[in-house]
Amino acid sequence: MKVAMKEIREDMYQAHEFARVAGVTVRTLHHYDRIGLLKPSGYTSAGYRLYCKRDLVRLQQIVTLKFIGFQLKQIKELLNPNAFDLVSALTRQKEIIAAKREQLDQAMKAIEKAQELLAINDEPDWDAFKRIIEVITMQNNMDWTKKYYSKEAKQKIAERAKTIPPEVIEQGQRDWATLIREVEAAVAEGIDPKSEKAAALAERWSTLIRAFTGGNSEVQAGLNKMYADKDNWPANFPKPYSDEAGAFMCAAIAALKDK
Repeated sequence: MKVAMKEIREDMYQAHEFARVAGVTVRTLHHYDRIGLLKPSGYTSAGYRLYCKRDLVRLQQIVTLKFIGFQLKQIKELLNPNAFDLVSALTRQKEIIAAKREQLDQAMKAIEKAQELLAINDEPDWDAFKRIIEVITMQNNMDWTKKYYSKEAKQKIAERAKTIPPEVIEQGQRDWATLIREVEAAVAEGIDPKSEKAAALAERWSTLIRAFTGGNSEVQAGLNKMYADKDNWPANFPKPYSDEAGAFMCAAIAALKDK
């Protein structure tokens, strides 16, 4: 038997009413209750769950974070009532969704490129399909780096990403790969960090870093923080260069500055 909202208590809904208003299923509400993610605000004398408008706010947080890609266990931790700030939560969600939108836009461009090549050549261009995979996996694999950057730094990175053509980004990735190989070779050869060869490598290294930071001190600070924490990087994320190569470049850049 359906119980009207006002018959129970003002602004209170039974599970089936709340589910209809919120656009979820009763089964979902029951599951969230069982795992302690969204507990009802009360119960009827017969033991039926009751929800209020405040519960709708929490449900919105859950639905948004789940859409972004968080697991329910992570969402429960993020929405800890002892540390929950609705304004900050909405701001953070907006930032994450904007980043996801950018990722989807890049994936869309890669797919459109593959379609264009397929229409021209009438055969799959495997490099184009590889690029689609790279765009998606690269973004997912780099999400963990965002914690090292301030809000201002993340905004600057996002703004620069919109102005740099994909082919320039790809060229930069190739330049880094080439440079790192040369630095590793210099370390293996025992090259002096104060030598002219090391200075040339340091110049190229600094140029590529500036291409990423745009000379912004906040972005540079985040980058420094990230590389200072290499020991805590995800186990499935390979370090781009050896510790020896990193030490060599630090010495080479310091020597270059002293000249």
